Amino acid sequence: MGLLRVMMPPKLQLLALLAFAVAMFFLENQIQKLEESRGKLERAIARHEVREIEQRHTQDGLRDRDSAATVSNSEDDVVIIYNRVPKTASTSFTNIAYDLCGKNHYHVLHINTTKNNPVMSLQDQVRFVKNVTEWREMKPAFYHGHVSFLDFTKFGVKRKPIYINVIRDPIERLVSYYYFLRFGDDYRPGLRRRKQGDKKTFDECVSAGGSDCAPEKLWLQIPFFCGHYSECWNVGSQWALEQAKYNLVNEYMLVGVTEELEDFVMMLEAALPRFFKGATELYKTGKKSHLRKTSEKKPPTKESIAKLQQSAIWKMENEFYEFALEQFQFVRAHAVREKDGELYLLAQNFFYEKIYPKN
Repeated sequence: MGLLRVMMPPKLQLLALLAFAVAMFFLENQIQKLEESRGKLERAIARHEVREIEQRHTQDGLRDRDSAATVSNSEDDVVIIYNRVPKTASTSFTNIAYDLCGKNHYHVLHINTTKNNPVMSLQDQVRFVKNVTEWREMKPAFYHGHVSFLDFTKFGVKRKPIYINVIRDPIERLVSYYYFLRFGDDYRPGLRRRKQGDKKTFDECVSAGGSDCAPEKLWLQIPFFCGHYSECWNVGSQWALEQAKYNLVNEYMLVGVTEELEDFVMMLEAALPRFFKGATELYKTGKKSHLRKTSEKKPPTKESIAKLQQSAIWKMENEFYEFALEQFQFVRAHAVREKDGELYLLAQNFFYEKIYPKN
């Protein structure tokens, strides 16, 4: 190349440079068009799959449109929304739902938002609420995706979906996400990740004051539970913390923790057998119980943890985590008992009496 530069006149060198730049621009443009085409193809395939399911239901006569009132009162009208927080064992849990859907006769639908944006536009909120409540061909349904909590009552819905979720120790979640962006996991090991090639450890990042391990990155579980209000996404908002706590207690049927996932699965099976019958056994014995493991993850040092724990953001996220953990353990204490190291569900502990009139 050096010899060519010596032999070529300056004008030819300039032309060669321009030609190279044009070629690179053309290639980038073609790559972008290919990406857009792939996106369109994926959406077309998804629409085709939906049409096939709807047609199958229509042909088999599984839904009688004239009996909507009856259906609305049956357990076949139930919709569960799992607005999963990233890196909380959500893939492991979701795969249980996928493994059981054929056997237990319900549909699983992934909510795939553009660029994994957890906040929907107002028009998408309306569309989503309409789909969830009126799409009878898909019921009973289990929806899952990285979206923040959405209050269905704002849209005049009489019957709300059942919300469930799982959260994790905030520093553990951040560490897992940090390495996931660099090394991926054993679920799709060949997929190139956004930070691939960056070999810096989490400890080195904290020591250098890097942005990927900054305390602001901890602010995720609170806004996911807080929802679609602007204040939810203001990092360090006390109002967001209180709203997240309120929603957890009042809008979610059950919120588990990653560290006690098996107990969460067991309690869901007891409360919602229509969906989760067989889930506990599958979790204990199935190959997908711990399907997704982040690669190359190194535990942070005590010094790194202590530095993050000095921030007000960690204190708020940890307060929310401790609040959720306490609530989960309270619910569990009234649902199960431990014997010989094994957990057992309590039998029904209420009955009816003094029923009048007698005739």
